[in-house]
Amino acid sequence: MSNDIKNIGASATARLSKDAERDNYMNGITICGTGSAVPENIMTNEDLTKLVDTNDEWISSRTGIKSRRIATTETTTGLAAAAARQAIQNSGIRPQDIGLLIVATFTPDNFTPSVACMVQRELGLNDVSMAAFDLNAACSGFIYSLVAAGGMLASMPEKYGLVIGAEVVSRTIDYTDRGTCILFGDGAGAAVIKHKGNARLFGYLDAKGDDEILCAKSADKTAYMPQKLSMNGRDVYQFAVEIVPRCIQNVLDQADCTLDDIRYVVCHQANSRIITTAAERMGASPGQFVQNIETYGNTSAASIPILLDELNRGGKLSRGDRIIMAGFGGGLTWGAVMLEW
Repeated sequence: MSNDIKNIGASATARLSKDAERDNYMNGITICGTGSAVPENIMTNEDLTKLVDTNDEWISSRTGIKSRRIATTETTTGLAAAAARQAIQNSGIRPQDIGLLIVATFTPDNFTPSVACMVQRELGLNDVSMAAFDLNAACSGFIYSLVAAGGMLASMPEKYGLVIGAEVVSRTIDYTDRGTCILFGDGAGAAVIKHKGNARLFGYLDAKGDDEILCAKSADKTAYMPQKLSMNGRDVYQFAVEIVPRCIQNVLDQADCTLDDIRYVVCHQANSRIITTAAERMGASPGQFVQNIETYGNTSAASIPILLDELNRGGKLSRGDRIIMAGFGGGLTWGAVMLEW
């Protein structure tokens, strides 16, 4: 893959001064509102001890996870729509001003229609002209979707994008495999974004085809939904602690800034040790790499937007804050993007 493809923000435009480029970017793509939704059912580490040979200390010391939300009657579409409603309300926009709807998921309810189209219907927007589709990049899906949305919104004047990460991972879990069943939970997060002017998007996407390290395959090749999610935990850890700092640094270099210029780094919530190690390797300030994995576990494409909404609802974000989001997942896929609050 060429650098021109990997470095989304590197396409040539008229060369501006570095300060002007920053201003142009920071006035260009912004997060207007956030929302999230999780199932009511809470599964604690103690609950898992009734299903598999494990214990709270073993899980929490290795992953940082204490509990996760597990869907009972909830669907991917239902969770996505609930998060979307919150994001729209939080943004203050009119729903009919949405011109693009992307749902990042690897656990859709149907092969077709897409979750995005069903969310459009659930929001009562079937009469609104918009593009709506799902994107599967597993746990990197929200990052991929933000970059895709940024590029598409550039050709949609005065339109907003609604980007959602939504997963019901529990329906792919083998609860006899203690190496994976302890990690995952269900949920959805959403963000309304807007593109203004000739803005640059500082982002980095990459991939490497691999169905051994992390994959969800169906035991029945005629079935659509995967029957079992499998993961080589050691290989995932070694891959992640190397790739996450690389993704973040790539975006920092594009924007000609340092980690000191960034308010928060919101990483995919895969494992607390991965996030802590990445922060240490980059010399991050205390609290700069935020986490909520203790409460929700790994919710795949939903993890970053759920945490983003948590920061927003907690009053921890101010207008003008720069945020880097970074993720990695099955595919293999990985990437990062910088946006302004």
